[in-house]
Amino acid sequence: MRTGASTFAEGVDLSLYIIAGISIVFLIGITAVMIWFVFRYNNKRNPKASHIEGNNTIEVVWTVIPTILVMIMFYYGWAGFKPMRNVPDNAMVVKAYAQMWKFSFEYPDGTYSDTLVVPINQPVKLELVSRDVLHSFYVPAFRIKEDMVPGKDNFLWFEATIEGRYDVLCAEYCGQLHSYMLSSVTVVPRQRYDEWLAKAAATGDDHPGLAVMKQNACFTCHSIDGSKLIGPSFKGIYGKTEIVVTDGAEREITIDDEYISRSIKDPNADVVQGYMKGLMISYENTINDQQIADIIEYIKTL
Repeated sequence: MRTGASTFAEGVDLSLYIIAGISIVFLIGITAVMIWFVFRYNNKRNPKASHIEGNNTIEVVWTVIPTILVMIMFYYGWAGFKPMRNVPDNAMVVKAYAQMWKFSFEYPDGTYSDTLVVPINQPVKLELVSRDVLHSFYVPAFRIKEDMVPGKDNFLWFEATIEGRYDVLCAEYCGQLHSYMLSSVTVVPRQRYDEWLAKAAATGDDHPGLAVMKQNACFTCHSIDGSKLIGPSFKGIYGKTEIVVTDGAEREITIDDEYISRSIKDPNADVVQGYMKGLMISYENTINDQQIADIIEYIKTL
Protein backbone atom coordinates (compact mmCIF):
# COMPACT_ATOMS: atom_id res chain seq x y z
CA MET A 1 0.00 0.00 0.00
CA ARG A 2 1.39 3.39 -1.04
CA THR A 3 1.66 5.98 1.69
CA GLY A 4 2.63 8.96 -0.46
CA ALA A 5 1.56 10.58 -3.71
CA SER A 6 4.91 11.33 -5.39
CA THR A 7 8.00 9.50 -6.60
CA PHE A 8 9.89 10.72 -3.50
CA ALA A 9 7.53 9.15 -0.97
CA GLU A 10 9.06 5.67 -0.95
CA GLY A 11 12.64 6.84 -0.38
CA VAL A 12 11.71 9.40 2.28
CA ASP A 13 9.48 6.93 4.12
CA LEU A 14 12.16 4.22 4.04
CA SER A 15 14.75 6.54 5.62
CA LEU A 16 12.20 7.56 8.25
CA TYR A 17 11.40 3.94 9.12
CA ILE A 18 15.10 3.04 9.40
CA ILE A 19 15.98 6.03 11.58
CA ALA A 20 12.89 5.58 13.75
CA GLY A 21 13.52 1.82 14.05
CA ILE A 22 17.13 2.28 15.15
CA SER A 23 16.11 4.99 17.60
CA ILE A 24 13.37 2.81 19.13
CA VAL A 25 15.76 -0.14 19.53
CA PHE A 26 18.27 2.08 21.32
CA LEU A 27 15.56 3.67 23.45
CA ILE A 28 14.30 0.28 24.62
CA GLY A 29 17.82 -1.12 25.07
CA ILE A 30 19.22 1.84 27.00
CA THR A 31 16.11 2.07 29.18
CA ALA A 32 16.31 -1.64 29.96
CA VAL A 33 19.98 -1.37 30.92
CA MET A 34 19.26 1.64 33.13
CA ILE A 35 16.49 -0.24 34.94
CA TRP A 36 18.75 -3.29 35.36
CA PHE A 37 21.50 -1.10 36.87
CA VAL A 38 18.99 0.50 39.26
CA PHE A 39 18.05 -2.92 40.66
CA ARG A 40 21.47 -4.58 40.38
CA TYR A 41 23.44 -1.80 42.04
CA ASN A 42 20.95 -0.27 44.46
CA ASN A 43 21.98 0.36 48.07
CA LYS A 44 20.47 -2.88 49.41
CA ARG A 45 22.22 -5.13 46.92
CA ASN A 46 25.45 -3.20 46.76
CA PRO A 47 25.88 -1.26 50.04
CA LYS A 48 29.57 -0.72 49.45
CA ALA A 49 30.61 0.99 46.23
CA SER A 50 32.97 -1.09 44.13
CA HIS A 51 35.49 0.03 41.55
CA ILE A 52 34.89 -1.41 38.09
CA GLU A 53 37.82 -1.48 35.69
CA GLY A 54 37.36 -0.53 32.01
CA ASN A 55 36.69 -3.12 29.32
CA ASN A 56 38.36 -2.56 25.96
CA THR A 57 36.00 -4.92 24.15
CA ILE A 58 32.93 -3.07 25.34
CA GLU A 59 34.56 0.27 24.47
CA VAL A 60 35.21 -0.90 20.91
CA VAL A 61 31.73 -2.40 20.52
CA TRP A 62 29.82 0.70 21.64
CA THR A 63 31.99 2.88 19.41
CA VAL A 64 31.95 0.77 16.24
CA ILE A 65 28.27 -0.29 16.27
CA PRO A 66 26.83 3.25 16.72
CA THR A 67 29.22 4.52 14.02
CA ILE A 68 27.96 1.87 11.59
CA LEU A 69 24.34 2.67 12.45
CA VAL A 70 24.88 6.41 11.98
CA MET A 71 26.45 5.76 8.56
CA ILE A 72 23.46 3.58 7.61
CA MET A 73 21.08 6.37 8.59
CA PHE A 74 23.16 8.88 6.63
CA TYR A 75 23.20 6.66 3.55
CA TYR A 76 19.44 6.23 3.39
CA GLY A 77 18.86 9.89 4.21
CA TRP A 78 21.23 10.97 1.44
CA ALA A 79 19.73 8.44 -1.00
CA GLY A 80 16.31 9.95 -0.37
CA PHE A 81 17.51 13.57 -0.60
CA LYS A 82 19.85 13.49 -3.61
CA PRO A 83 17.15 12.89 -6.27
CA MET A 84 15.26 15.93 -4.95
CA ARG A 85 18.04 18.21 -6.30
CA ASN A 86 18.33 16.55 -9.74
CA VAL A 87 15.58 18.09 -11.86
CA PRO A 88 14.63 16.15 -15.01
CA ASP A 89 15.13 17.97 -18.32
CA ASN A 90 11.45 17.62 -19.22
CA ALA A 91 10.19 19.23 -16.00
CA MET A 92 7.44 21.84 -16.30
CA VAL A 93 8.55 25.07 -14.61
CA VAL A 94 6.12 26.94 -12.36
CA LYS A 95 6.96 29.93 -10.16
CA ALA A 96 5.66 29.68 -6.60
CA TYR A 97 5.34 32.97 -4.71
CA ALA A 98 4.95 33.28 -0.95
CA GLN A 99 4.00 36.34 1.03
CA MET A 100 2.14 37.07 4.23
CA TRP A 101 -0.05 35.06 4.16
CA LYS A 102 -0.68 33.39 0.84
CA PHE A 103 0.82 31.18 -1.86
CA SER A 104 0.32 31.98 -5.54
CA PHE A 105 1.55 30.27 -8.69
CA GLU A 106 2.61 31.52 -12.12
CA TYR A 107 2.48 29.06 -15.02
CA PRO A 108 4.69 29.10 -18.14
CA ASP A 109 2.04 30.97 -20.16
CA GLY A 110 1.77 33.72 -17.53
CA THR A 111 -1.43 32.44 -15.92
CA TYR A 112 -1.74 33.02 -12.17
CA SER A 113 -3.68 30.93 -9.66
CA ASP A 114 -4.06 30.68 -5.89
CA THR A 115 -3.79 26.88 -6.01
CA LEU A 116 -1.42 24.60 -7.87
CA VAL A 117 -2.77 22.29 -10.59
CA VAL A 118 -0.40 19.78 -12.22
CA PRO A 119 -0.63 16.80 -14.61
CA ILE A 120 -0.11 13.34 -13.18
CA ASN A 121 3.25 11.67 -13.91
CA GLN A 122 4.73 14.99 -15.08
CA PRO A 123 7.89 16.31 -13.40
CA VAL A 124 7.21 19.81 -12.08
CA LYS A 125 9.90 22.24 -10.97
CA LEU A 126 8.81 25.01 -8.61
CA GLU A 127 10.97 28.12 -8.57
CA LEU A 128 10.48 29.41 -5.03
CA VAL A 129 10.19 33.14 -4.42
CA SER A 130 9.46 34.90 -1.13
CA ARG A 131 8.19 38.45 -1.42
CA ASP A 132 8.62 39.38 2.23
CA VAL A 133 9.79 37.08 5.05
CA LEU A 134 10.99 33.51 5.49
CA HIS A 135 8.43 30.89 4.41
CA SER A 136 8.64 27.16 3.75
CA PHE A 137 6.76 25.30 0.99
CA TYR A 138 5.52 21.96 2.32
CA VAL A 139 3.39 19.23 0.74
CA PRO A 140 3.15 16.37 3.27
CA ALA A 141 1.66 13.87 0.81
CA PHE A 142 4.57 14.43 -1.61
CA ARG A 143 7.24 14.36 1.14
CA ILE A 144 8.68 17.66 -0.06
CA LYS A 145 9.58 20.76 1.94
CA GLU A 146 11.88 23.63 1.01
CA ASP A 147 12.53 27.06 2.52
CA MET A 148 11.57 30.23 0.66
CA VAL A 149 14.12 32.89 1.64
CA PRO A 150 13.80 36.56 0.57
CA GLY A 151 16.45 37.47 -1.99
CA LYS A 152 17.62 33.86 -2.45
CA ASP A 153 16.91 31.63 -5.45
CA ASN A 154 15.66 28.19 -4.44
CA PHE A 155 13.67 25.39 -6.01
CA LEU A 156 12.12 21.99 -5.54
CA TRP A 157 10.66 19.48 -7.92
CA PHE A 158 8.26 16.56 -7.72
CA GLU A 159 6.37 14.10 -9.86
CA ALA A 160 2.87 13.34 -8.62
CA THR A 161 1.79 9.72 -9.03
CA ILE A 162 -1.76 9.65 -7.64
CA GLU A 163 -4.63 11.86 -8.71
CA GLY A 164 -6.30 13.96 -6.03
CA ARG A 165 -6.13 17.16 -4.04
CA TYR A 166 -3.34 17.61 -1.48
CA ASP A 167 -2.64 20.26 1.15
CA VAL A 168 0.10 22.86 0.73
CA LEU A 169 1.29 24.35 4.01
CA CYS A 170 3.79 26.93 5.17
CA ALA A 171 6.17 25.10 7.51
CA GLU A 172 8.00 28.20 8.79
CA TYR A 173 6.43 30.63 11.25
CA CYS A 174 5.96 33.80 9.20
CA GLY A 175 3.78 36.06 11.31
CA GLN A 176 0.39 36.52 12.88
CA LEU A 177 -1.66 34.58 10.30
CA HIS A 178 0.91 31.86 9.62
CA SER A 179 -1.61 29.11 10.36
CA TYR A 180 -3.96 30.52 7.70
CA MET A 181 -1.33 30.28 4.95
CA LEU A 182 -2.89 27.31 3.22
CA SER A 183 -3.19 26.25 -0.40
CA SER A 184 -3.50 23.01 -2.35
CA VAL A 185 -2.08 21.07 -5.27
CA THR A 186 -4.50 19.18 -7.47
CA VAL A 187 -3.21 16.31 -9.59
CA VAL A 188 -5.24 15.59 -12.74
CA PRO A 189 -4.82 13.77 -16.06
CA ARG A 190 -2.97 15.69 -18.76
CA GLN A 191 -6.10 16.42 -20.77
CA ARG A 192 -7.91 17.87 -17.76
CA TYR A 193 -4.86 19.97 -16.94
CA ASP A 194 -4.74 21.42 -20.45
CA GLU A 195 -8.46 22.21 -20.26
CA TRP A 196 -8.05 23.85 -16.84
CA LEU A 197 -5.09 25.96 -18.00
CA ALA A 198 -6.92 27.16 -21.11
CA LYS A 199 -9.96 28.11 -19.05
CA ALA A 200 -7.85 29.83 -16.37
CA ALA A 201 -5.98 31.83 -19.00
CA ALA A 202 -9.23 32.93 -20.66
CA THR A 203 -10.98 33.88 -17.41
CA GLY A 204 -10.17 37.37 -16.15
CA ASP A 205 -11.51 39.53 -13.35
CA ASP A 206 -13.98 42.26 -14.23
CA HIS A 207 -11.58 44.94 -13.05
CA PRO A 208 -7.79 44.91 -13.66
CA GLY A 209 -7.17 46.46 -10.24
CA LEU A 210 -8.90 43.53 -8.56
CA ALA A 211 -6.70 41.09 -10.48
CA VAL A 212 -3.54 42.88 -9.31
CA MET A 213 -4.75 42.90 -5.71
CA LYS A 214 -5.56 39.19 -5.77
CA GLN A 215 -2.22 38.40 -7.35
CA ASN A 216 -0.38 40.25 -4.58
CA ALA A 217 -2.43 38.86 -1.66
CA CYS A 218 -3.83 42.27 -0.67
CA PHE A 219 -7.02 40.68 0.66
CA THR A 220 -5.11 38.67 3.22
CA CYS A 221 -4.75 41.85 5.28
CA HIS A 222 -7.44 44.16 3.87
CA SER A 223 -11.13 43.36 3.50
CA ILE A 224 -13.62 44.82 1.02
CA ASP A 225 -16.68 44.41 3.23
CA GLY A 226 -15.73 46.77 6.06
CA SER A 227 -14.44 44.10 8.46
CA LYS A 228 -11.17 44.78 10.25
CA LEU A 229 -8.19 42.56 9.49
CA ILE A 230 -4.47 43.26 9.77
CA GLY A 231 -4.94 46.53 7.89
CA PRO A 232 -7.84 48.93 7.22
CA SER A 233 -10.74 47.77 5.06
CA PHE A 234 -10.90 49.10 1.49
CA LYS A 235 -14.66 49.56 1.67
CA GLY A 236 -15.55 53.24 1.49
CA ILE A 237 -11.97 54.26 2.22
CA TYR A 238 -11.41 56.53 -0.79
CA GLY A 239 -12.03 60.15 0.12
CA LYS A 240 -12.29 59.31 3.82
CA THR A 241 -10.49 61.39 6.45
CA GLU A 242 -8.14 59.43 8.70
CA ILE A 243 -5.65 60.10 11.48
CA VAL A 244 -2.25 58.69 10.55
CA VAL A 245 1.07 58.49 12.38
CA THR A 246 3.93 60.06 10.44
CA ASP A 247 7.42 60.00 11.99
CA GLY A 248 5.84 59.47 15.40
CA ALA A 249 3.43 62.41 15.09
CA GLU A 250 -0.30 62.22 14.42
CA ARG A 251 -1.83 64.16 11.55
CA GLU A 252 -5.08 64.20 9.61
CA ILE A 253 -5.10 63.21 5.93
CA THR A 254 -7.62 62.53 3.19
CA ILE A 255 -7.24 59.20 1.44
CA ASP A 256 -6.69 60.05 -2.21
CA ASP A 257 -4.63 58.86 -5.16
CA GLU A 258 -1.39 60.24 -3.73
CA TYR A 259 -1.88 58.62 -0.32
CA ILE A 260 -2.76 55.19 -1.76
CA SER A 261 0.19 55.29 -4.13
CA ARG A 262 2.55 56.29 -1.30
CA SER A 263 1.15 53.60 0.96
CA ILE A 264 1.84 50.93 -1.67
CA LYS A 265 5.40 52.11 -2.25
CA ASP A 266 6.25 53.10 1.35
CA PRO A 267 3.61 51.52 3.64
CA ASN A 268 5.29 52.64 6.86
CA ALA A 269 5.39 56.35 5.98
CA ASP A 270 1.81 57.12 7.11
CA VAL A 271 0.26 54.39 9.26
CA VAL A 272 -3.43 54.69 10.04
CA GLN A 273 -3.96 55.20 13.77
CA GLY A 274 -4.76 51.94 15.55
CA TYR A 275 -2.81 49.71 13.17
CA MET A 276 0.66 48.27 13.61
CA LYS A 277 3.68 49.57 11.73
CA GLY A 278 6.01 47.23 9.88
CA LEU A 279 3.61 44.46 8.83
CA MET A 280 3.33 45.50 5.18
CA ILE A 281 6.28 45.40 2.82
CA SER A 282 7.00 47.88 0.03
CA TYR A 283 5.58 46.95 -3.37
CA GLU A 284 7.51 49.65 -5.23
CA ASN A 285 9.51 47.08 -7.19
CA THR A 286 6.59 44.67 -7.56
CA ILE A 287 3.66 46.79 -8.73
CA ASN A 288 4.15 49.38 -11.48
CA ASP A 289 2.46 52.78 -11.76
CA GLN A 290 -0.22 51.54 -14.16
CA GLN A 291 -1.14 48.72 -11.79
CA ILE A 292 -1.28 51.20 -8.91
CA ALA A 293 -3.65 53.33 -10.97
CA ASP A 294 -5.82 50.24 -11.61
CA ILE A 295 -5.89 49.51 -7.87
CA ILE A 296 -6.95 53.06 -7.08
CA GLU A 297 -9.76 52.91 -9.64
CA TYR A 298 -10.98 49.65 -8.15
CA ILE A 299 -10.90 51.01 -4.58
CA LYS A 300 -13.01 53.93 -5.76
CA THR A 301 -15.77 51.46 -6.68
CA LEU A 302 -16.01 49.97 -3.17
